Amino acid sequence: MTQPPPATEPAQSSPLQRHVPRAIWTLGFVSLFMDASSELVHSLLPMFLVGSLGASATIVGVIDGIAEALTPLVKTLSGLLSDYLGHRKWLAVAGYGLSALSKPLFALAPTSGVVLAARIADRTGKGIRGAPRDALVADITPPHLRGAAYGLRQALDTVGAFIGPLLAVVVMELSSDNFRLAFWLAGIPALASVALLAAGIREPAATQRAPRVNPFARSSLAKLGGAYWWVVFIGAAFALARFSEAFLVLRAMKSGVPVAFVPLVLVAMNIVYALAAYPFGKLADSASHTKLLARGLLVLIAADIVLAHGAQWPVVLFGVLLWGLHMAMTQGLLATMVAQTAPADLKGTAFGFFNLMSGVALLIASVVAGQLWDRLGPQATFYAGAAFALLTLAALAAKGYVRHRADGS
Repeated sequence: MTQPPPATEPAQSSPLQRHVPRAIWTLGFVSLFMDASSELVHSLLPMFLVGSLGASATIVGVIDGIAEALTPLVKTLSGLLSDYLGHRKWLAVAGYGLSALSKPLFALAPTSGVVLAARIADRTGKGIRGAPRDALVADITPPHLRGAAYGLRQALDTVGAFIGPLLAVVVMELSSDNFRLAFWLAGIPALASVALLAAGIREPAATQRAPRVNPFARSSLAKLGGAYWWVVFIGAAFALARFSEAFLVLRAMKSGVPVAFVPLVLVAMNIVYALAAYPFGKLADSASHTKLLARGLLVLIAADIVLAHGAQWPVVLFGVLLWGLHMAMTQGLLATMVAQTAPADLKGTAFGFFNLMSGVALLIASVVAGQLWDRLGPQATFYAGAAFALLTLAALAAKGYVRHRADGS
C-alpha cells in the first residue's frame, strides 16, 4: 500500500491519488508553448551565426555555453528566493515573460554580440522560472507520483521542442530562408505561454502557509545532505558528457542536406524525447535510479560514437535519435532524484544549486567542444563526449548500486 507523504511534505491531494494533478498538465502546456518558441530560434541560430553573421564554431560554442551557464546561476538565486518568499508562480511568470520579450532581439541582431545579449536575456528568463517551476511540481504532486509528474511535464515540454524546429523548417521553406522572419514569429507562442501560466495555475495554499525559512543561512544549507549532493555531482558529470545541442545542428549541416531541412534533426530528437520521457519518468517511481542512469549513459555513449562517424544524413539521424532517447531516460529522472533527496522547505534551493553546477559543467563542455571542432573536427568533439560519459559511468560503478527508490532512500 502506498504510504502517505511525511508531515514535512505539503501534500495538496490525497496520498492515494493515482493520476498526476491537472495543474501538471497546465504547466506542461506552458512549457510546450515556450519551448516551441525557443527551439524555433535555437534550431536556426547556429546556421544564422555561421552563415549570416560569419561566426566560427568556437563562437557558437562560447555563446551557447555562456548563455546556458547563466541559466543555472539565476536558477540558484530564484530557487532560494522562492523558498524564502513561499511564492513560486509569479517568479515563474516573470521568467517566462523575460524570455518572451527577448525574442525580437534575435530578429534585430546585426552582430554575434547582439545575439549573445539576446541569448543572455532568454536564458536569464529560463533561470528565473526554472527552479520555482520545478519546485512547484513537487509542491503540487504527491511523492509517489513525482517521477510520473516530472516525466509528463518534460514530455509536453519536449513536444514543444520538436514543434519549434518543425515550424522553423516550414517558415524557412516558405520564406526563402528568412531567418529574421522566423525569429519574429517565435514571439507568438512565447506570449501564449506567459498568458496560460498567469491565468491557469494557482499557488498551492499549503506552500504559502508553510513556515518561512532563510535558505541563505548556513544551517539551512546544512540540511541538504549527502544523498542530495551526490545527485548534484552526477548531474554535473552528465552535463560535461552532454555538450550543447547546437553541435547536433552543426553536424547535420555537414551531412549535405539543404539548410531549410537541418532543423529536422532536432524534430527527430525531440519526438523520441517526448514519446519516451513519460514512460521513463513513471519507471523512476519504482525502479533503481542508479541502474536507469547507467543505461542512459550507455545510450549517450552510443550516440556519440555514431555521430563521430556521421558524415551521411541517415547516420546523423540515427545518432540524434539515440541522443533523444538518452535525454528521455535521464532528465526527468534527475529532477525526481533532486525532489526526493531535498527537504520539503528547500526544494527551490535544491533545484537551484543542482542547475548551477550542471550549468557550469555545460559551459566548460560547450567551450571545449567548440575548440575541438575547430581544431580537430567533429569526430574529436563527439569522442570527447563519449569519454566524459564513460568517466561518469565509472563514478556510478565506484559508488555502487545504491538504493534509489521512490522514497529517495
